[in-house]
Amino acid sequence: MDTVTRPRILVVGAGFAGVECVRRLERKLAPDEADVTLVTPYSYQLYLPLLPQVASGVLTPQSIAVSLRRSRRYRTRIIPGGAIGVDLKAKVCVVQTITDKVVDEPYDYIVLAPGSVTRTFDIPGLIDHAYGMKTLAEAAYVRDHVISQLDLADASDDPGERAARLQFVVVGGGYAGTETTACLQRLTHAALRRYPRLDPALIKWHLIDIAPQLMPELGDKLGRSAQQILRRRGIDISLGVSIAKAGAREVTFTDGRVVPTHTLIWTAGVVASPLMATLGADTVRGRLAVTAEMTLPGHDGVFALGDAAAVPDRAEHEEGAVCPPTAQHASRQGRQVADNVIATLRNQPLSPYVHHDLGLVVDLGGRDAVSKPLGVELRGLPAQAVARGYHWSALRTNVAKTRVLTNWLLNAIGGDDFVRTGFQARRPAKLKDFEYTNTYLTPDQVRAHVAGRALDSPAD
Repeated sequence: MDTVTRPRILVVGAGFAGVECVRRLERKLAPDEADVTLVTPYSYQLYLPLLPQVASGVLTPQSIAVSLRRSRRYRTRIIPGGAIGVDLKAKVCVVQTITDKVVDEPYDYIVLAPGSVTRTFDIPGLIDHAYGMKTLAEAAYVRDHVISQLDLADASDDPGERAARLQFVVVGGGYAGTETTACLQRLTHAALRRYPRLDPALIKWHLIDIAPQLMPELGDKLGRSAQQILRRRGIDISLGVSIAKAGAREVTFTDGRVVPTHTLIWTAGVVASPLMATLGADTVRGRLAVTAEMTLPGHDGVFALGDAAAVPDRAEHEEGAVCPPTAQHASRQGRQVADNVIATLRNQPLSPYVHHDLGLVVDLGGRDAVSKPLGVELRGLPAQAVARGYHWSALRTNVAKTRVLTNWLLNAIGGDDFVRTGFQARRPAKLKDFEYTNTYLTPDQVRAHVAGRALDSPAD
């Protein structure tokens, strides 16, 4: 009996780009037209823009973790793990599962959407003492940690310890850092009603960034508005400043200041997943260099998109411009890549990716926000309505929309709570414990691994 083998489509990454690609493939491909496999450590899509609201307790973790198994057309095979190398010549992706088992996954077509990882620098003590804000676990952990500092400060009779526990440092003046600072500062400010022994003057939030202004993409006016809102709340903003050294109980700034603190949150940007370096192909600042159709030149059946790919921005007139690593680009690229994979399967022409940016929204918590939809500058409640409306509409399922809307309503009516969930336990977990960037292989290691597995395979 002859066995007909369907083409194997392998998608790496379950962020905005990868999930949109998989969902479109499921909708537009006939069941017998191809097999679709997704490599991801978690079987959910994380809505990253709302992560600061999880850290502050406005939203529950489950509300922004959209299950991949709720689709009515769900037929994608999910490999629970992360890709650590790709052999383009052998058409094999090397995957490390969540149990640390290394497996080889052959493919006919591969879509690389592994996203990005937190950008760190060679700063003494940084990875040992800083917390990140890139994953759902980190957001939940940071919330536990901040509340625990309030509890410990309230219980302490040592003025020095109490002061140190009530100072918080956030590095990174982009969207993640600014929103994280704004949301957590509101949490600690609201806590004063529940911790009568705490002196309000001792709670201090520091937001620092090496850049000359916060969120430069917003423009001068909105950027200044955001700074004014934060400073009005008592947040100390230092620009042109970074971290020189991080310790367990203090942080040293590059301007010489030493801040006693037990909380350093690092949100100073992201870089493309180290997976792209395993291919041995050309990159642009770590992002894989691809065509406007999101294909890898010189390699049939290889597509890349999202934060890990330098996709030419056809909507910009500037030569060499690439799409910024934002959710709106990633999700739209995912749908376009799916169409191009299907076009390749059916021997049809591919289409380039073109998208005009819809604008930016920044939710600073409460009634505070700044937004720039379609170039229109908004502040206050109108900006807040646009920001939350955009995020709510971008959630992929009605269940997720219902959960988020319910959480917002409950928080507006009932206010904040200060319950620690126990994630912190007794062993501290820092930046180095959440992103395993040391597991990736080099191009030579990938080829040697794949060749070794081929030699170990039994003969036909």
